[in-house]
Amino acid sequence: MDLDDARLTESGLAAPAAPAGRVLVIACGALAREILALKALNGWEHLDLRCLPANLHLWPDRIPDAVAAAVAEARGRYGRIFVAYADCGTGGLLEARCRALGVEMIAGPHCYSFFDGNAAFAARGDAEMTAFFLTDFLVRQFDAFVWRPMGLDRHPELRDMIFGNYETLVYLAQVEDPALDAEAQRCAARLGLAYRRRFTGYGDLATALSTAR
Repeated sequence: MDLDDARLTESGLAAPAAPAGRVLVIACGALAREILALKALNGWEHLDLRCLPANLHLWPDRIPDAVAAAVAEARGRYGRIFVAYADCGTGGLLEARCRALGVEMIAGPHCYSFFDGNAAFAARGDAEMTAFFLTDFLVRQFDAFVWRPMGLDRHPELRDMIFGNYETLVYLAQVEDPALDAEAQRCAARLGLAYRRRFTGYGDLATALSTAR
């Protein structure tokens, strides 16, 4: 499945029945590019991808129901279903729903953590208490997922109110891309934050997907 296929499934068009033994990954749309890259890199031809809208993160309480609906639609057509979401602001509700559905999900509080590696991210907790994080996806979609939803396009004076206690923007980079690095630096400047970049690669996402067989 390529990125266009992921968008088709995200739009609600039903995917064809999959043969027995295949694995379906139900993922946040913000991870589509990374999961497809890992699939191609590792030759995971057994793995299919169904993406849910990335903007569900603006309403985390809707994520468990959306995941449950996708699981119900796919049940019986796949030998295994894996959920490529972390907790993502659901307060444990997604984990509880996945447990009730009998499907596995990636561990961690959010994608910043599993890209960085959950253990490493937790160990940096105190040192990065005042950090605001971006991934490759959020650098590309900064206006759509940060600037406009926070009202900064209409009320720039909100910047100091929202980000006044932050000191640093930490760009967790999945790929080596100078253009993304430059864009992340511009994002930091727009927010009035110091800039730091850390290359993470795909972190625990790669490890989790490698077990989805």
